[in-house]
Amino acid sequence: MKHVFARQLRRNQTDVERKLWFALRDRRFGRAKFRRQEPIGPYIVDFVCFEAKLVIELDGSHHGLEENMKLDEKRSAFLNGDGFRVKRFGNHELIEDFDAVLDTIEHELKFHRATPHPENPGT
Repeated sequence: MKHVFARQLRRNQTDVERKLWFALRDRRFGRAKFRRQEPIGPYIVDFVCFEAKLVIELDGSHHGLEENMKLDEKRSAFLNGDGFRVKRFGNHELIEDFDAVLDTIEHELKFHRATPHPENPGT
């Protein structure tokens, strides 16, 4: 059922999701493979690079509501517990300074590549 909902979300992207997806798709960005609206556990994340264990979430204005902030914290805690790093960006950040958002994502990808992983120290 989650996969059907994820497919619907991919078909009904917001303008900011579409803009970021254009930058991230097809390994255009740092050769990293991103997926969009991908189920992970009980959640569907906006964008994920499994190789870098990086989740990118885009937050509209409704995420500023206290109840939604608590849900976002719970979601991030679950993803962190599963080994993912979660980067959240407000929609306004993508609109006002898209390049800064891309710089942050690039930094996160470089950080992952520079950090050896215990299960495979050569990566």
